[in-house]
Amino acid sequence: MYLVEDKRKVTTHRLFQMKQEGKKIAMLTAYDYTTAQIVDAAGMDIILVGDSASNVMAGNMTTLPITLDQMIYHAKAVVRATQRALVVCDMPFGTYQVNPTEGVTNAIRIMKESHCDALKLEGGVEIIDTVKKILDAGIPVCGHLGLTPQSINKFGTYTVRAREKAEADKLVSDAHALEEAGCFAVVLEKIPALLAEQVTKELKIPVIGIGAGGGCDGQVLVVADMLGMSKDFSPKFLRRYADLNSIMLEAIGNYITDVKSGDFPNENEQY
Repeated sequence: MYLVEDKRKVTTHRLFQMKQEGKKIAMLTAYDYTTAQIVDAAGMDIILVGDSASNVMAGNMTTLPITLDQMIYHAKAVVRATQRALVVCDMPFGTYQVNPTEGVTNAIRIMKESHCDALKLEGGVEIIDTVKKILDAGIPVCGHLGLTPQSINKFGTYTVRAREKAEADKLVSDAHALEEAGCFAVVLEKIPALLAEQVTKELKIPVIGIGAGGGCDGQVLVVADMLGMSKDFSPKFLRRYADLNSIMLEAIGNYITDVKSGDFPNENEQY
């Protein structure tokens, strides 16, 4: 595995140890077998089967339309491909907000059918009873605060969250509540770097940032974004590590040219 000597399966306990030892945690999304196989082979610590599959895989404008069945489908594929990384699956919108009982039922279904390692839920004290019930069922939970995409219709914008004191104070309080409930980690999305650093220092559990600065215990990005597969999404926090959009366009264009000219397949490429 690339840059990773320890090939043991990553667990929630190992993530806690990494924070204690000051080792940064790398997290990336994946939604299919082939991509997950590559991401895992590279030495990723956590693979997130994000509800961002709604945008990346299905072309929806928000994460809201993706269903429980669809998330299980994506998670199954990722788990089959993964040997080392901890696989975390998002609970999609509407599957845990109604009441704790329904949340636990859906959480158990995801775990049983996908075989993923943990779940991620968006929200703080508003969903804390559901978080506790899911944890009581023996399912590891990762929290998610700050910009929570499932609440986009309430926010009305994808702008940076918790700039004002009241919202910042609530975020800190929510983070502590999630830790006290038993969450193994918290994702902080698109909040001021100083606030994220404060939360990271106050919590004993790992804090993973996306657009939350370098003071977090780890970072997460959407795989299609960091590989440059799409050129339409360019937030300040995104670093593109490749330009696959251009590479793929050129390769596919060459294939089309070769097919139309009769160059492909040649004599060595047929039986």
